[in-house]
Amino acid sequence: MDKSGRVGRRQVMKAGGETYFAYIPNSLPPDPPLEMSSLYSLLDNANAALGRLDGMSMILPDHSLFLYMYIRKEAVLSSQIEGTQSSLSDLLLFENEDAPGAPLDDVAEVSNYVSAMSYGLERIKELPISLRLIREIHERLMSKGRGQTKQPGEFRTSQNWIGGSRPGNAKFVPPPPDQLLQCLDSLEKFFYDEKVNLPILIRAALIHVQFETIHPFLDGNGRLGRLLITFMLCQEGLLKEPLLYLSLYFKTHRQTYYDLLQTVRETGDWESWIEFFLLGVIQTSDQATHTAKNVLHLFDEDLRKIEVARKSTVGILTIHKYLRSNPICNTTKIKEACGVSLPTVLRSLGVLEELGIVKEITGKERHKVFVYTKYLDILNNGIEPV
Repeated sequence: MDKSGRVGRRQVMKAGGETYFAYIPNSLPPDPPLEMSSLYSLLDNANAALGRLDGMSMILPDHSLFLYMYIRKEAVLSSQIEGTQSSLSDLLLFENEDAPGAPLDDVAEVSNYVSAMSYGLERIKELPISLRLIREIHERLMSKGRGQTKQPGEFRTSQNWIGGSRPGNAKFVPPPPDQLLQCLDSLEKFFYDEKVNLPILIRAALIHVQFETIHPFLDGNGRLGRLLITFMLCQEGLLKEPLLYLSLYFKTHRQTYYDLLQTVRETGDWESWIEFFLLGVIQTSDQATHTAKNVLHLFDEDLRKIEVARKSTVGILTIHKYLRSNPICNTTKIKEACGVSLPTVLRSLGVLEELGIVKEITGKERHKVFVYTKYLDILNNGIEPV
């Protein structure tokens, strides 16, 4: 099949005394239509993997606790792709108002991501994915730190570019500002075009690339583009809980990810991108299912340790439950959240430390910080800064 008809047009632009080319993508869906025959097997496997993940979320005794931490893991990974050096421990210390080890701006960006994700997941329950909602989420994403100066919640009115120091030597230049709203309007129409009979996963794959290609904001496009994938799957009912995040897969295969985005623009080869995307859905779903099982096993194992040691007091069990959603926490926060006295907190944490469940990390006599070590180890898999 000749796919050249899918390639957008390049518009000649001038700035700073030099000429460059801005890329304006064709509207979705691709034309000529996708060769679906090569994709059906992967699509079936991806849907099956999503089904297993969705089923797993239903048997978690308290899926909100797992989700709370899993969203934070995704926030760290997605921000790392953009170059931040924040870790999950940094984010949790930041949220507990203890000094993180990473630069404050890095941790603030990750915290913004958590806020934007949580906000978007609530909003799609009442407002379909739209340009309006995308702007609202972007405002949350860029509300603190370096993003404050990058027009939070506003589509750009100037030219941006990817790679290089200026449009003239950039690897890729998105549509110019005067074409931006037309491109976005076309994308929004595709969200709900009933004449387009494509599976949700395929539509999500197409929309992700189109959004990245349009690059409608001065900053935060990559993070928001990855969020849109999960928002779509939740809105369309493929997932009951937002447990699929592709950032670890994109981080692991970072160069392939960028190369395939550019290949779509240069050759119109959407099929290779979609294959890569579906493989990511399969691998990420299986990893998330495996992580959920490991977390469940750990919680059960640690509760048995407490019971065998005959330490099943109300205070210890309450604090252990609290640590499931706050695996790094100081004694003051534990005291306030669990409604127990400081001596009870210290005594209970001492027991949990003796049992090898938690570890104190400051070495201080006061304002101690405890880590639910094995739980954090499970969540930290793949989160080492790039």
